Amino acid sequence: MSQGVLVVVEDDASIRRGLVDALSYSGYTVHEASDGEQGLKLCLSVEADLVLLDIMMPKMDGLAVLKELRKPKPDVPVIFLTARGEETDRISGLKLGADDYIVKPFSLDELIARIEAVFRRVPARPSQRKSLTIAGRQIDFERREAVLENGTRRTLTEREAEVIGFLAANPGRAVSRDELLQKVWGLDPRGTHTRTVDMAIARIRESLDDEPTNPQVIKTVRGTGYMLATPDEPGVKG
Repeated sequence: MSQGVLVVVEDDASIRRGLVDALSYSGYTVHEASDGEQGLKLCLSVEADLVLLDIMMPKMDGLAVLKELRKPKPDVPVIFLTARGEETDRISGLKLGADDYIVKPFSLDELIARIEAVFRRVPARPSQRKSLTIAGRQIDFERREAVLENGTRRTLTEREAEVIGFLAANPGRAVSRDELLQKVWGLDPRGTHTRTVDMAIARIRESLDDEPTNPQVIKTVRGTGYMLATPDEPGVKG
């Protein structure tokens, strides 16, 4: 069960390999890149929950990567990996919008603690869409409203809209209950036994007239969590 999706951009192969192995073992889904140019392309193509970004890299340094990444993805959390003598770069990174930095060498425990701290501070990544249509239901995120196939309008709570938005921001991927609990509710799922997520999904399905035994909007992926159905093509009624 993934704790989240991370991108590691680090040109030192041994450090990168160690990070990928350790973070994967800790329950994260990890993608990796060996230089800044490759890292930017990866960050733009993957819906990451957080990016670990080295500063000194070939082809494109971390500051340039962050500057370009912030244009299309202003909300994705970024932690800089820095050397001890790079204080000026660290300050520049924070001014560009980095969420934190960690100085090499560092322990895995410290890195995990920094990642978890950023996750607690940063709200769930919202859907970049203002609206979408799924199985004939139109979801308006700005108004927090759903319009059903028969024209009936249903108001969504802020939390319900956030759940749909988070699922929409992770297309084609089953999102675990623990991840939803952490990213949308801001709760630590470890040692937590609650049906909060399932109850929220049930309320959303009721609002959307989405039959729970054969849902068309939010699919249940047994043993994993929930996944949003593929949005309708523009102009096509689902």
